[in-house]
Amino acid sequence: MPEKKRFVVIGLGNFGANAAAMLYRQGHEVIAVDISEETVDRVAPNVTRAAVGDGRDGTILSHLGGDEADVGIVSTGDDITASVLATLTLLDLNIKEVIVKVISEDHSRVMEKIGASQTVFPEKDSAENLAQSLSDDSVLSYTRIGAGFAMQEMKTPQCWQGKTLRDLRLPSKHNLSVAGIHHMKTDTLSIPPDPDIPLANTDTLLIAGSDTALQRARDLEERA
Repeated sequence: MPEKKRFVVIGLGNFGANAAAMLYRQGHEVIAVDISEETVDRVAPNVTRAAVGDGRDGTILSHLGGDEADVGIVSTGDDITASVLATLTLLDLNIKEVIVKVISEDHSRVMEKIGASQTVFPEKDSAENLAQSLSDDSVLSYTRIGAGFAMQEMKTPQCWQGKTLRDLRLPSKHNLSVAGIHHMKTDTLSIPPDPDIPLANTDTLLIAGSDTALQRARDLEERA
């Protein structure tokens, strides 16, 4: 199993909320912060701790335990000033790795100049996502979440068919987390998936993991 880490996510729009939920499903500790109470209430069941607050306030983050995070993720939408200040706050708290969602190449350059470890540009990254899904017939969709980490929807490998998720023990044996199952025959989506229902050859799986783990899963389908 990968080492358990503590993440603090500032800003819970689509990108921030999805990243937080995926990391939590991977077994990590996730602290999520947003200024919107409604947003926090929606995300709270999918993370370790969710709080309404200003992610630019170091006192608030420290009170939540964010000062002991291994990684900080900043996803403040189109508010570049907020992303700069939140990033500086995380750096002031001595968080070693700070990943920032950016909205332009200029925004990315600014964040890298002030010390962000990595920037994520969803519009640009979507080209990689498209290329990945087009280059491999087993992959129906592919989304880059962060450095070395992604989520993909793929056909169920033949060697997994007829087995349950409990049988397969994907988190412990393959470092993979199954977020959902699309039952194509009935056109229904199970989120979270039932661990005791055998996988059908018509099912597709929404799985998250490291690039290496996801490639191993794709290789299983190619060898079938």
